[in-house]
Amino acid sequence: MNTIHKIAILIFACLLISCQTKQTNDDRTVFRYNESAGIFSLDPAFAKDQAVIWACNQMFNGLVQLDNDLHVQPCIAKRWEISPDLKTYVFHLRNDVYFHRNKCFENRTRLVTASDFVYSFNRIVDSKTASPGLWVFDFVEQINGKYAFEAIDDTTFQIRLREAFPPFLGILSMQYCAVVPHEAVEMYTHDFRKNPVGTGPFYMKTWKEGVKLVMLKNENYFETENGERLPYLDAVAITFVVDKQSSFLEFMKGNLDFISGIDGSYKDELLTRTGELKAKHADKIRLDKHPYLNAEYIGFAMGNDKQNPLHNRKIRQAVAYGFDREKMIRYLRNGIGIPARNGMIPAGMPGFDTNVWGYSYNPEKAKQLLAEAGFPNGKNMPAVTITASPTYADVCKFIQQQMGEIGIKLEVEITPPATVREMMAQFKVPMFRGSWIADYADAENYMQLFLEKNFSPKGANYTHYSNSEFEKLYKKAKQEADEYKRAEIYKQMDKLMMQDVPVIPVYYDVVTRFVSKDVQDLQNNALNLLTLKNVKKQRL
Repeated sequence: MNTIHKIAILIFACLLISCQTKQTNDDRTVFRYNESAGIFSLDPAFAKDQAVIWACNQMFNGLVQLDNDLHVQPCIAKRWEISPDLKTYVFHLRNDVYFHRNKCFENRTRLVTASDFVYSFNRIVDSKTASPGLWVFDFVEQINGKYAFEAIDDTTFQIRLREAFPPFLGILSMQYCAVVPHEAVEMYTHDFRKNPVGTGPFYMKTWKEGVKLVMLKNENYFETENGERLPYLDAVAITFVVDKQSSFLEFMKGNLDFISGIDGSYKDELLTRTGELKAKHADKIRLDKHPYLNAEYIGFAMGNDKQNPLHNRKIRQAVAYGFDREKMIRYLRNGIGIPARNGMIPAGMPGFDTNVWGYSYNPEKAKQLLAEAGFPNGKNMPAVTITASPTYADVCKFIQQQMGEIGIKLEVEITPPATVREMMAQFKVPMFRGSWIADYADAENYMQLFLEKNFSPKGANYTHYSNSEFEKLYKKAKQEADEYKRAEIYKQMDKLMMQDVPVIPVYYDVVTRFVSKDVQDLQNNALNLLTLKNVKKQRL
């Protein structure tokens, strides 16, 4: 261990001891976690990665929010109407939501009105802001370059779309769509990133970048639970130690309240081979697993080149039947993950259905398909190559070994992640390991990966899959307001696409959280959103 590393760990330990001492002396409840990825901004306009999203979710609110089942619920908007043509959205706002006290209001506060949403949304689409969330408003109507955001009155806000897009309501729950006050943005300008002012259950007290972020309870927060004003916690403290092994040790000492995800450095210490928490930790730790909207898959560059065996659908189907997903999850991921036997729409997504046809391990069926394709037992079939980043080398080598058992010679090419992404975008890799984490909680986000208009490099259809019936079903889904009926259409699309096999789903990921037993009601959902307003913690 080098000197810098030792110093970083020492600083980390001192900060945690300081936080613990203060919490004990003040009799306050503090939720503590470490963010190894760091946080570069607390401005929701830049809430692109998980670390920023988690922090912004504590300090900001939008028109709507998602419940644990990813259904849209009221937030600052208490109700809304959508026109029959699905193009006009009218939101009726609460009249008791206030921004955090801040010097931009002369150390007072201010009521949120509809004009604040007009300002906040126009800020996102302004090229000067350069927000990565600009795409959120792609479907909003523009007249002479002006987006159709309108404050009808102080408590009525309207958005008009240029064409129907049913997932739009759920998209508005993203942190990009949080409301911010113009006074704060104008006062702090580019420094708004480190002087956030929102309406959320917590407000920023101090932030020493790369060291510690502290958020305190917003005493004027508008939401309640069972008649009691939220949040229950007094504070949230985030540290930024990069080394995951160090943060794991602090968690085991009780100096952190939870860790999210499973790292190789502590995987075997906490989990059994089947993915359960080891009994020796059960008295202090709770394991919380939940389906995560991430589909891991193998993709193919679609085409009609007869020299490439992967352009034969039966060969792709043989690959899909030829490897054991259950065995892979058990031995390579300690049971963390769900074998993908049911299409591209992952478990946890509204509309996921275990009855959707997919592929399970069936080596005899794989051999039959190889024979039908003209390559009995793989005889005379050219070798094929799968390209992946180093993180997935073990998965690819596992598939390589199982392909060999059915007669397919699979070569594994390990390439830096940026190179893999570029090759995928330029349609230069015949077979690749890919994944798709949902941007929003609607199965459309997965189905749009297979539309002609989204061919890479312009879009994310890296396979260049094209099917006219698939396109017709997509257009039908866009006109369906009922989420359950729309989900049925997505299932038809998923089944159709799986028959053509432009991709082979490998597994659906799982959110894995290890939580201290003195923490209650830490909610979880398939977007892995950290929500702390409902959390309770025993006082020390």
